[in-house]
Amino acid sequence: MAKVAFVGLGVMGYPMAGHFKAKGGHEVTVFNRTAAKAEQWVSQHGGKSAPTPRQAAAGQDFVMACVGNDNDLRQVMLGEDGVFAGVRPGAIVVDHTTASAEIARELHAEAKKRGFEFIDAPVSGGQAGAENGVLTVMCGGEPSPFAAAEKVIAAYARTCNLMGPSGSGQLAKMANQICIAGIVEGLAEALHFAMKAGLDIEKLIATISKGAAQSWQMENRYKTMVAGKFDFGFAVDWMRKDLAICLDEARRNGAKLPVTALVDQFYAQVQAMGGRRWDTSSLIALLQR
Repeated sequence: MAKVAFVGLGVMGYPMAGHFKAKGGHEVTVFNRTAAKAEQWVSQHGGKSAPTPRQAAAGQDFVMACVGNDNDLRQVMLGEDGVFAGVRPGAIVVDHTTASAEIARELHAEAKKRGFEFIDAPVSGGQAGAENGVLTVMCGGEPSPFAAAEKVIAAYARTCNLMGPSGSGQLAKMANQICIAGIVEGLAEALHFAMKAGLDIEKLIATISKGAAQSWQMENRYKTMVAGKFDFGFAVDWMRKDLAICLDEARRNGAKLPVTALVDQFYAQVQAMGGRRWDTSSLIALLQR
């Protein structure tokens, strides 16, 4: 059992923190900008809440965070009442936010100056993966703190790997999002084509899902895509945030991402259609207009 704080109780953080109590049996303190959400979590799971990230982090062995973007992360970590102001020497901070590799390296360097550890650890698997405790976690940092953190992360992870030095977890998450963007667009076009061609969609998926075209997106999203229902999972607004991080990093490292850039523009069109909160499978809505 460890003393753990969890900062950020959104659609991912709320269930992730819950697994610390249900599976890990850890002593858990939570913080959320909307205090009512933290109190709701405590009433459901036990543990306690803190009024600031600094107080949540004080005296903990591990501090986990899952917030929105680089700016949120910088504020919650480095602000006057931020996590870094409260962390004890020797503790380990694990950030599950999908953010830039640049800020991961910045926070890692600052943590080292202050005598504690920092691991960037973005996750994949969506809300369902968080709720079921089967997330994929991609980590950047040093082997020793990773080995310690991995045992705690296991409460909500199916897979947890150290990808390399600080920032490598974020870079791996970028590769993950690049894959998803291309796969969802391909699936959207295939389903649109099949519907125009008059094919039986159920028979089609039953057949091609057993071959090289198979994907998680196909298995889990084809029905709702055909039905035009897009309230199942990761929102377009968040995908565009992630793709912006990917494209920015590609400009930095010289990678060519022509399909990713194109799909990002398709998502911009979905936003213009009013689909900011639709899930990423809503790319088919552009084709079905």
